Amino acid sequence: MKKIFLSFLSLIAVSFAGEINIYAASDLVFAFKELKKVYKEKYPQDRIRVIFGSSGKGYSQIVNSAPFDIIFSANELYVKKLEEKGLTVSPIKLYAYGKIVLWTRKDSEIDVKKGINVLLDKKVKKISIANWKHAPYGVAAKECLEYYNLFEKVRDKLIVGENIAQTAQYAESGAVDVGIIALSLALSDRLKMEGIYYLLSEKCYSPIRQAYAVLKHAKEDKERFDTAMRFFNFISSKEAKKILKKYGFSLPEN
Repeated sequence: MKKIFLSFLSLIAVSFAGEINIYAASDLVFAFKELKKVYKEKYPQDRIRVIFGSSGKGYSQIVNSAPFDIIFSANELYVKKLEEKGLTVSPIKLYAYGKIVLWTRKDSEIDVKKGINVLLDKKVKKISIANWKHAPYGVAAKECLEYYNLFEKVRDKLIVGENIAQTAQYAESGAVDVGIIALSLALSDRLKMEGIYYLLSEKCYSPIRQAYAVLKHAKEDKERFDTAMRFFNFISSKEAKKILKKYGFSLPEN
């Protein structure tokens, strides 16, 4: 398993003191660009590297010694499992609740505003969904399809993405007709320009409780740990919360 990480290990071997490596759920791709920009304005001396992927794969990599300093998971349970293994060195904090939507290209001639039953339309031949085995947004999408008794009816149409960003990419490229994706991705400038979305009812899936924590690896260097804690605390700031709200996340206090 450790061979998988050789290229990543070599990449960060030249990390500077105070530089941190973050593993973040793929629904944060666009939000993190803005979070990093605002953070760098406050702390220009800090260096932040972010790797995006499914929360389950991030958990597996960290358990197998991948040198990340903070994890942002779309499923709180993965962070709790890391805590149980002694791999966290900060409290676990919720940073958001995620939401799922139906998304299609504007030129698809598919009216997703009709709601989830549009997936039964003959025009909808392929539907992208994140892998529910390790991607929390895939779990939510599968739960929603099952809630409406649609999962078996559309199963042959499903194209499974490794994470929610890849799932959105399939829909954006036109490789599928409709994607069940994160609202945070649908609200990005690019996807708003290219497509339309329909917000699915939160009653059809379990709450997507998203959490983060500083990891044990950060403690190996004082400057790195200090940087990790600065970023950890920054996520609770008004500036960070404003960005998360912009991308459709519900915040824990709400």
